[in-house]
Amino acid sequence: MVNVVALSVFIVFFILVTVLGFVAARWRRGDLSLLNEWGLAGRRFGTVITWFLLGGDLYTAYTFVAVPGLMFNSGATGFFAVPYTIIAYPLVYLLMPRFWSVARKHGYITASDFVRDRFGSSTLALVVAFTGILATMPYIALQMFGIEVSIAQMGVPVEAALIIAFLILAAYTYTSGLRAPAMIALVKDLMIFTVMIAAIIVIPIKLGGFGNIFAAAHTKHLNAIAQGTTFRDLLTTPQAQMAYATLALGSALALFLYPHAMTGVLSSSSRQVVKRNAALLPLYSLMLGLLALLGYMAIAAGTGVTSQPAFHSYKANGAVPSLMSWAFPDWFAGFAFAAISIGALVPAAVMSIAAANLFTRNIYKEYFRPNCSDREESAVAKVVSLVVKFGALLFILLVPATNIINFQLLGGVWIIQTLPPVFLGLYTNWMHRWAMIIGWVGGMVTGTWMAVANNFASSVFTISLGNVKIAAYIAVYSLLVNLVLTLILTPVFRALGVPSGKDNTQPSDYEEEGLAALPKEPLMEELA
Repeated sequence: MVNVVALSVFIVFFILVTVLGFVAARWRRGDLSLLNEWGLAGRRFGTVITWFLLGGDLYTAYTFVAVPGLMFNSGATGFFAVPYTIIAYPLVYLLMPRFWSVARKHGYITASDFVRDRFGSSTLALVVAFTGILATMPYIALQMFGIEVSIAQMGVPVEAALIIAFLILAAYTYTSGLRAPAMIALVKDLMIFTVMIAAIIVIPIKLGGFGNIFAAAHTKHLNAIAQGTTFRDLLTTPQAQMAYATLALGSALALFLYPHAMTGVLSSSSRQVVKRNAALLPLYSLMLGLLALLGYMAIAAGTGVTSQPAFHSYKANGAVPSLMSWAFPDWFAGFAFAAISIGALVPAAVMSIAAANLFTRNIYKEYFRPNCSDREESAVAKVVSLVVKFGALLFILLVPATNIINFQLLGGVWIIQTLPPVFLGLYTNWMHRWAMIIGWVGGMVTGTWMAVANNFASSVFTISLGNVKIAAYIAVYSLLVNLVLTLILTPVFRALGVPSGKDNTQPSDYEEEGLAALPKEPLMEELA
């Protein structure tokens, strides 16, 4: 049965963000027929806008659904998402200002642009572009999955609603480029924070306090022990600690390798904006910790949650929408579902733009139309962004949800293979281009094989060395294979006289001094 009140509130906010998406074309007006303006908003976003954009980009609808869903289903293991985001931001502070500086100096729009110039290899740049697009596609599909779970709770025909959401997303992204998700991110974050504050106040009161919530999780832990399953309420088992640590580390290393994260960084107006955001973005990790506890709240709510339509259809991933429907009046539940769905539109838009930038700059222009004009480049990117979103829509409509989640598991394994040329390349060009390509192949094959050998049941793979069993995140295993091959083969290729590519960057390009000749933004403009 359709929940008319919740659906009405949902539609009102969806219309609001649709209008904002089209209005964004006039915000900080630029020539949207140029890729730098359409795909990076002219690199003019200050601290506040970048904070909202990166927050909306990295903390997605699927985060809102999956993290508490993992807590609901597996317990303490789900908390790995909190330390991983805490680990990520010191890395951002070290790496991203250097990336921003060299990209601004040379006009790079993608990580592949940087790799091509740093190592003098269009093949290595193609590898990085292909990996970025490949890893992004299932990520976009997961945003649509987040919308699907919320829509299902309101009793609306899912397929029709997803098609409408796709058309809206496609239209304003095509028209406004990166400005649209940046403007909508402000609304999305305000809505998400409102829902979170209400949830951590109202739901514990309804459940009799956090003592009862953790008691319910402990009861589930005791029942799991009796049944021989693995739910842990507060602490992981000693055997699982390596898996927990590597999940946090591997996820942190991969996070800003994703093209959409790179796009958010490159849209910033200055190196200082990037540094400020590395310091401010951990505020989202506080929200993430509270968000994870919604999984335990859903356990405490018991049959009131598990009887809800979304939970019946999506099990653990339906825990949060079901909890919202159980805990709040229909009007606020509709507001919460709108927040989750709008939280999907922001990253989906940025991801499609980032994938389009990669295809246009590093595949189309590099291999098909080297002499294409700036306007042709932008036109191709707009069309590709539509194709990417349409592919994600078909994926979510035709592929079972379990398989979509499995492909996202592979996305993290794949994208981390670009770490040597992108992150290490910011500090050294010692590695040989062909060694990195072979390392990439080794990492991709190893990681994909481990995921398949696990039947996609887990992102953790166990290796047996005699009587010792080591369980760790597949992405970390595959990255180690990649790095070992790269480090061993680099001196081999040099000894054989295989030429290295020419480095077209200078050491000063990576430092703040290298930007002295560029115009400075006033402080208030930089903040805004």
